[in-house]
Amino acid sequence: MLHSSLAIPSKEIVCMHDISVSICICTFRRPDLLRRLLLAILHQDFSAKNFEVIVVDNDPAQSAAVVLSEFQEIFAQRLTVLSLAEPNISLARNAAIHAASGAWIAMLDDDEYPQHDWLSRLVSTQQEHAADVVFAPVLPEYETGVPEWIRRGGFFERRRLPTGTRIDHKDARSGNVLVRQSFLERLPVENGPFDPAYGRTGGEDSMLFRQLGALGARMIWCDEAPVCELVPVSRATAKWLLQRSFRTGQLFMKTELACTSVARRHRQALFLSGRAIVQAIIALFLILIFCIFSPRRSFFWARVFASQLGKLNHFRGQVFHAYGAESA
Repeated sequence: MLHSSLAIPSKEIVCMHDISVSICICTFRRPDLLRRLLLAILHQDFSAKNFEVIVVDNDPAQSAAVVLSEFQEIFAQRLTVLSLAEPNISLARNAAIHAASGAWIAMLDDDEYPQHDWLSRLVSTQQEHAADVVFAPVLPEYETGVPEWIRRGGFFERRRLPTGTRIDHKDARSGNVLVRQSFLERLPVENGPFDPAYGRTGGEDSMLFRQLGALGARMIWCDEAPVCELVPVSRATAKWLLQRSFRTGQLFMKTELACTSVARRHRQALFLSGRAIVQAIIALFLILIFCIFSPRRSFFWARVFASQLGKLNHFRGQVFHAYGAESA
């Protein structure tokens, strides 16, 4: 259930770290979820003088305007509100980061919800491990009405790691992450750090953290700072999951080749295509085997099959836009 109260926390917020953090949020047609997120930020156990909040409303209709107006009265100068009419997640994130004054950038999605010690945990892990980037878990929060087979299947769950584990782009994402601002400023993307070319299709976060890794950024996992992400009924379908797997396959091929030198790109494309064909054949065989006595495992391999098709479809030049629609 979404919270609607704008009550200020009764307990005194404790100053735990002498560090400046800009919490950057991009929102698109989710005003109720945005309200819940801003309330959670308001209740953080972190010194109010040491962080600011920047929200970019990426809806041309400015659907977040009412909510943001309410919270501007509470956050005052701590909240910066920007509007960006062109739906493009890279442009929206870039606008938030460019407006940030903190030495650290914390990024949250508008459908996420952190616990009261979220920011303190991220910062503590950064200080303990001298990290340049700190990632933390995103846990599914199922909307009422989500089928039981979706819940039990774990299709929206992601890998978790022990705190302090060093990771690469494979476990990286832009929702629930703390990044050193000075590293973002070193990225070669013009008007970046996120590449606008990926702003409608997805893959912009994969490219960003690949580049940060290449620059030598120390990327660490913090398992004690999870956020919950709402899984609506509209996404809890076999069709949506298969489409996402297909799109993920497309983005994998696109980003892998983009990060391969021009001299090796043709050879890499042939290798990845051949591997995708083999994996698709194996997945199809396993779909048929498991559909007899284990529909859940059969669906797992159906998603693998869809992902391989997405990889091969990349070469047709057809790109599906995942951002800019409420169902994305």
